Amino acid sequence: MFYLRSTIVRNENHSVLNTDSFDKRRFKEIYNMSQGLQKLSLDAEFPTFEPLLADIWASLYKMKPELTEDDIPDDLQVNKLFMEQIMNDNSFESFRKFTRLDDLSSAIGTVKFGEITNEWLAEQKDRDEDLQKQMQEIQAMQRQLQKQDQQNGAGNGSEELQEDIKDAMLDLGGQLHQTLQNNSHSFSEAMSQAVQETKQTKDSLKSLLGGTSAGSGDAELKKVPLRDQISLAEKIASDKQMREIADWAGRFKQIARKKQKSKHSDSMERSGVTLGNDIERLLPMELGLYTHPITKNDFLRRFVEGQTMQYEQKGHEVLGKGPIVLCLDQSGSMHKLDTQSKGFTLALMSISRKQKRDFCLILFSTHTKIFKYERGKMKSSDMINLAQTFLGGGTDFALPLERAMNVINESRFKQADLVFITDGEDKVKDSFLESFNKKKKEKNCIVLSLTIGSNIKTVKQFSDKVVQVKDFDDVGSFTAFEI
Repeated sequence: MFYLRSTIVRNENHSVLNTDSFDKRRFKEIYNMSQGLQKLSLDAEFPTFEPLLADIWASLYKMKPELTEDDIPDDLQVNKLFMEQIMNDNSFESFRKFTRLDDLSSAIGTVKFGEITNEWLAEQKDRDEDLQKQMQEIQAMQRQLQKQDQQNGAGNGSEELQEDIKDAMLDLGGQLHQTLQNNSHSFSEAMSQAVQETKQTKDSLKSLLGGTSAGSGDAELKKVPLRDQISLAEKIASDKQMREIADWAGRFKQIARKKQKSKHSDSMERSGVTLGNDIERLLPMELGLYTHPITKNDFLRRFVEGQTMQYEQKGHEVLGKGPIVLCLDQSGSMHKLDTQSKGFTLALMSISRKQKRDFCLILFSTHTKIFKYERGKMKSSDMINLAQTFLGGGTDFALPLERAMNVINESRFKQADLVFITDGEDKVKDSFLESFNKKKKEKNCIVLSLTIGSNIKTVKQFSDKVVQVKDFDDVGSFTAFEI
């Protein structure tokens, strides 16, 4: 493996494609943003792997990437072999429709293609003693060149040694050409896997960042700095838990969208006629009077006085008045529902973001962690932090409720909707309940509690509504999305 990029064999042009100065500059920017690309370069099986990554990126990003017609330097023959194999694959051009001129998709794809290339090469090396010997010799010469650079200064290593490495890379290219021909099917299969994982990673990213509006994933993605997009995408790609959270978040956001839409439809349900000046509820007859020049002035007078006829609506909604405070149980027994609960939290937060409502998350067990998000806005680093946080321990109801009331006392959280979720049971002192319920009434705060397979006796004492569910994917849980 090659641990210093400064010691790769030196060429004026390290590309085997028709790359230009913009391509080189842009890849360098992407490389500096991507820990995945940097790690690949360090863990590479041969010394020209970073230039190969640059060419993979260019082949995915550029409008019309082509192999250069110039003479390829000996030490880049290996890169040429792999780029030919990648670009000639049947699925490659179709995949480019997904990555072309797309910074994020091409960056994710480069990491994935780089990983499968490096892994495939390592597997072939383990199976072929001659290939292994060749690569070990190149590594030994590279270490020697690195040592000379450290002693004499970068760029002053033995020219003879550099030529030896170039010759060895040319020999390696000849050996790999035969290996690729004999094992092209396995390499194509690995490529197909990389394509699927790239698409899944971007879909998961949109699930995490998107809101409750249909198709909002792409729009929300554009608001996030590219460095943060890449960082979160690489975390999703390498962390199974993050992928599961993203999957749940995507599912729950779809349900939340339907619930919010249904809530809006319900609020428009007509149950009679009354007087008022709500334009959206005016009777068609009144609108007709407004459009007629003779009756228009009379309509305007009655409208200003609130005496125009309009549909009466059923106002049965209780929640949805202000900020959202979520108390989420993270005692030990909740660990089995950890990814579900976090996907659920992100869906609830997407409602607050869409409606520009402040959001406070209080994780609790026998201690608490509090996170506040202005207007429901959450950074990618916050999502990673949430995914990695689990408190464990026992259950204490009074502690999060007290913390929640302290938050609600802040001016920006007045008239908050409080959602309390637990799978545990606890006893709460009468004095605390009396104090909490008094403050709740004073602050005009509504408490919705979801109990997961537990007794509701205590929860009922401080809640306005209690819903018993078996898990977060239970229909009853979706009540929270109506807030």
